[in-house]
Order: sequence, then C-alpha cells, then structure tokens
Amino acid sequence: MTGCRYFGSVRKLPSGRYQASYWHEGQRHVGPDTFAAKGDAQAWIARAEGDLARGSWIAPGAGKVTLAEVADRWLTANPAKRLSTWTRDASIVKTYIVPVLGSRRIDQITKADVQRVVDGWATKLKPSTVERMAGVVRSIYFYAIAAELVSRSPAVGLRVPHVALVDRPVLSADDLGRLADALGEDQATMMWLGAVGGLRWAECAGLTVGNLDLLTGWVAVRQQLARNRQLEAPKTEASRRRLAIPVWLVDDLAAHLARRGLTEVDAAALVSVNQRGRPLEYAGWRARTWQPACASAGLPGLRFHDLRSMAATALMAAGVDVKTAQARLGHSTPATTLAIYARATAEADRHAADAVGAALGGNRARSAHDMRNRLQTKREKPLLPATSPVGKGGFEPPASASRTLRANQAALLPVSVAIVAKRALVSWGAPLAHPRGLGYAGITSAGTAESVVSK
Repeated sequence: MTGCRYFGSVRKLPSGRYQASYWHEGQRHVGPDTFAAKGDAQAWIARAEGDLARGSWIAPGAGKVTLAEVADRWLTANPAKRLSTWTRDASIVKTYIVPVLGSRRIDQITKADVQRVVDGWATKLKPSTVERMAGVVRSIYFYAIAAELVSRSPAVGLRVPHVALVDRPVLSADDLGRLADALGEDQATMMWLGAVGGLRWAECAGLTVGNLDLLTGWVAVRQQLARNRQLEAPKTEASRRRLAIPVWLVDDLAAHLARRGLTEVDAAALVSVNQRGRPLEYAGWRARTWQPACASAGLPGLRFHDLRSMAATALMAAGVDVKTAQARLGHSTPATTLAIYARATAEADRHAADAVGAALGGNRARSAHDMRNRLQTKREKPLLPATSPVGKGGFEPPASASRTLRANQAALLPVSVAIVAKRALVSWGAPLAHPRGLGYAGITSAGTAESVVSK
C-alpha cells in the first residue's frame, strides 16, 4: 500500500514547540517562528503551498527589511525617472514616510498602519499633497512585490482626501495683452506659446531654434528643460508633438530671434534665456519675472500652467475635435483634456441655454428671440468706421503688411481668434485685431472664417 506524501514537514522541538519547514527549488525553507500547536505549524505550511500554487509565494524572511531600506532601493531602481520627479519623491520619502514608517519591517506594516499615517497627513496638508505622498507609498510597495519581498500591499484602497479640480481662470484677450506688455517682448513669447500652443513651462524653456519652422509656422516639442537646467525628454511620449502656430506668433518669434542675433545655423541655441544668456531656472524666473508681471497686469496668483487650461478651453469652445485638441496639448488620453484642463465658459453656457430653450420653448422661445433681436438692433453700434476699407471682396489689408499668409489648420485659427481678437468676428470682413496688427480675418458667405494678409 502506497503511503500519502505530504508537502512540508513538522517536527516537535525539545522545548515542546513545533517547527515547520518545506523544500522548494532545492532549498529548505523553515518557518520564521515556532508554533505552540502542531495544527498552527501545518496551517503555515498549507498557506505556503497555496502561495506556490497561485504564484504569489514569497521566501520566508524576505520581508525582514525595513521600509526605509526598500524605499532607498525604489528610488534608485528607475534611472529613466525625470530629475524633478526623483527630487520630489526623495523629499517625500525623507520628510514624511521614513520618520513614521521607516524603521518598521515591510512585511509587518498593515493597512491600518498606513491609513493612520495618511489620516495624520490629511490634518496638516493639502489633499493633492496627501494624494501624492500616498502614491509614493503605493509605488514603494509595488516595487517590493515585484522584488518578491512581500506578496501584498497595505497601501491599496486607502482612504485619501478628495482632490478638487483646480480653479483655473479664463482670461480675456485684454488680460493677455496686459500680461504680455508687463513681461516685455522677449519673455512674452513664452506666454503666447503657453496660451496659444498649450506648451508647458519646461517645454517653452527647452525650445531650441532647431525646433522652430518659421517658414511654414510650426513648432516641434522634442525636449524640455529640467530643474537642473539640462535638457531632457518630454514628460510623456504623447508630449512629443508638432503643432502649428498663428502667423502673428511666427512674426513675434522671428523678431525675438533677430533681437538675439540667432539664425537657423544656431539650431541648438535655446529660444528663451535669462539676462545672462543662460538657461532659465523655474523658481527664479517665476519669482523675478512671472509673478511681478502678473501683479502689474492685475492678475495676481496666475500660474503659467493656467495657460494650458486656457488653450484647452479655447479649443473646445471653437469646436475643435477632441483628438486634435489632445494632440496639440500633448495629452495621453482625451479624458485628460476634457476632465482636467478644459473649462466651461459663460458664453458657451449662454449658447447652450439658447439652444435648449429653442428646442423646448416652442412659440415662446421664438417670440423672445424676435424681441431680443429688435432690442439688439436698436442698441447696436457699427463695428467698423465709415472709412473702413471693406468692399465686396472682403477686407483689403494695408499695403504695408509684410507677410504672406500660410495655410492655417482648422484647429489653429479659432484658437488664435478666441485668445487674441479684441472683438468678435460677427460681420463680413471684420478685422482680426492682434497685438502686432499683422493678421486679418473675414467671414465667408458660408459662415466660415478665412484669413487674408497682403503679400
């Protein structure tokens, strides 16, 4: 009769306690502790056998390292991590995680332990900061699982404070014009690239002459400037992109390069530098250039990143499809463009109300619409002076205009109009006003926008 072969073995020690062990891949693994009862030892062996079957087995004693040791390994495990991200994570580990959990064994920290720490952070710090620090703890444990130090993470499913959507302002063309004047012509080009192109600050600061195609009106985002003033890869793969810019911004950039004495042979030269000709440093630029200019323009508290939200909002308001907006902003998914960056505007809300009212209001909506049109006609003043050179062929630009029109992409013209125009294009041949007076736009009989610039 063949006897049954069991996984592992239990032996009774002279002390009366029981020791459990089993063999795996040619190595004997002994339980980290002895057991008072034989059944407890057998249960430990059964759990190990189940972990092996599920593929979640961890060698006994592998988790006898502290969280501080694992955090150090995690920080050095990804050499491709951007310097700014590594610096932020290292600061969180040193300041907030190691002091409260660093000395504990990583396999003995429970979910309740981590939740208590997170709750303590929530009483002192902003929700977004707490979420970021909880994310670091999660990442450390994901690394520990991959390294087979633990089989589960106590940082999954934590209760963290709700992070509200950042309240980003919607600025007018006049607001941007005042800000551009306060920044000065050299630094204003960065602001316009952020507002019209949706570039991040690091992408603007890392833009080189070789990334500009001023003949066709394109900008290529291939790198960004890190906090240590060194060029690095963009934030994500989707951030590598090529986008069109309006003609007037092409002129601004060309004038900026001319003032600096840069030509196409200086392909590696940065477009924007500080007064000493060195790469920009974010903290210093923000304190010495951006914040004073915002205060002078009556826009205290405005962040450079708010310009990306303005670009997204202008794209959506202009009816640009989500995929094009996502590509221009360098987002990985359309959800980021819609849920985080784009904002509803009062004008869009009024259009929505009128559309719903017209659909559901019937005769009442039509009567109200007719009354509003009659009042509007009485109050409305001519948009163009009597001497305006508007003829049957549309707006005739002055002979002094210096640049031949490039073909504007469908996504580009509406955004340029939404951000820069001083007044809405509501009639045939209304001039598109912009800071340099170089571009003009007309409305065709079909109701679409077209741009005209003299040769």
